[in-house]
Amino acid sequence: MARFLTLDHCEPRGRRVLVRVDFNVPMQDGEVTDATRIERAALTLRELMEKGGRVVALSHFGRPKGRREPSMSLRPVVPVLERVLGRPVVFGEDCIGEPARAAVERLGDGDVALLENLRFHPGEEKNDPAFADALAELGDLYVNDAFSASHRAHASIAGLAERLPAYAGRLLEAEVRALERALGGAERPSAALVGGAKVSTKLAVLENLLERVDVLVVGGGMANTFLAAKGVDVGRSLCERELLATARAILDKAAATGGEVLLPVDAVVATELRPNVETRVVPVDGVGPKEMILDIGPATVKRIVDRLSSCRTLLWNGPLGAFEVPPFDRGTVDVARAVAELTGAGRLESIAGGGDTVAALAHAGVVERFTYVSTAGGAFLEFIEGRELPGLVALERAAERMKTG
Repeated sequence: MARFLTLDHCEPRGRRVLVRVDFNVPMQDGEVTDATRIERAALTLRELMEKGGRVVALSHFGRPKGRREPSMSLRPVVPVLERVLGRPVVFGEDCIGEPARAAVERLGDGDVALLENLRFHPGEEKNDPAFADALAELGDLYVNDAFSASHRAHASIAGLAERLPAYAGRLLEAEVRALERALGGAERPSAALVGGAKVSTKLAVLENLLERVDVLVVGGGMANTFLAAKGVDVGRSLCERELLATARAILDKAAATGGEVLLPVDAVVATELRPNVETRVVPVDGVGPKEMILDIGPATVKRIVDRLSSCRTLLWNGPLGAFEVPPFDRGTVDVARAVAELTGAGRLESIAGGGDTVAALAHAGVVERFTYVSTAGGAFLEFIEGRELPGLVALERAAERMKTG
């Protein structure tokens, strides 16, 4: 486990606790349309409130580029947060200065406030020392519960952890624990399923996972590049031909180290990507010159499920086909439901993450049936690439200072 302090080490009673959350939630016409991130953050907020902390939630929303944009205000989050917490929420019209101080001063022990969008100030994304100082003046303690933003060295992520006693919230703690288990601390054999459109966006992920898991399943559009690297004619399918040598090198490395890479053996093809278009199921070497591979076929689904049935741990990132367009969602849905069954039977620990992945699993109706599903996107990918996340590094350094100080 990463070397940071958690809420088990935190004494919040009567103290102002700045909690970095991620309330960058889907919104339409000024109303929150998916409260998942708010509901997950509530665990930490509620615990701090129950322990008598004066809780101050900090978040970004959208990309206002350092300017105040009314359409990107966090005010619409307030009624949703009040419903989730079952408590009134004080709203601060700014995240620094007099409006923020006034909101924080209204809090008693066990109360909570939400301050306005951090990114209304250019100092947030620049990790400007003066902006970080202004935030730190509002609190006595700092809690980072925004794993999904911890790959950014922003003032509310890295700067605050340098200025205040700093702790990991329950959501961040759970995310890191799940990922660390999937990347080597869990029961073997272990598997990783990596899909999505392009190899280029996940090269580092593939290379890191190849060294950490027993079997690597490659699907989605990126599998086409690997098939082409093996000499398969993939027709008009999405294929990064400039990366064929790289794909071959990954396959060669797997062969040399005893790693197992599962590629599709059959595919669902069509001449265009649109709903309910005419399709064929063919072996991967049977793709016509005008056809595109748009999903894995039933033989590939069976092959993946059979292999995962003998594994104890799975890390999933990316869909196996163009799941947004039926009928090319079938492969992803069938594998996702099989993984959910294995998980429910206690045979597999399933950890998934990434924006498209969460959407695909939600489409399959299995999000709640996986062991853990991360709502993080970029942070999830960077973690499984093996990169250091600035937010986690800042928490670890804070822990060292607090132990020696």
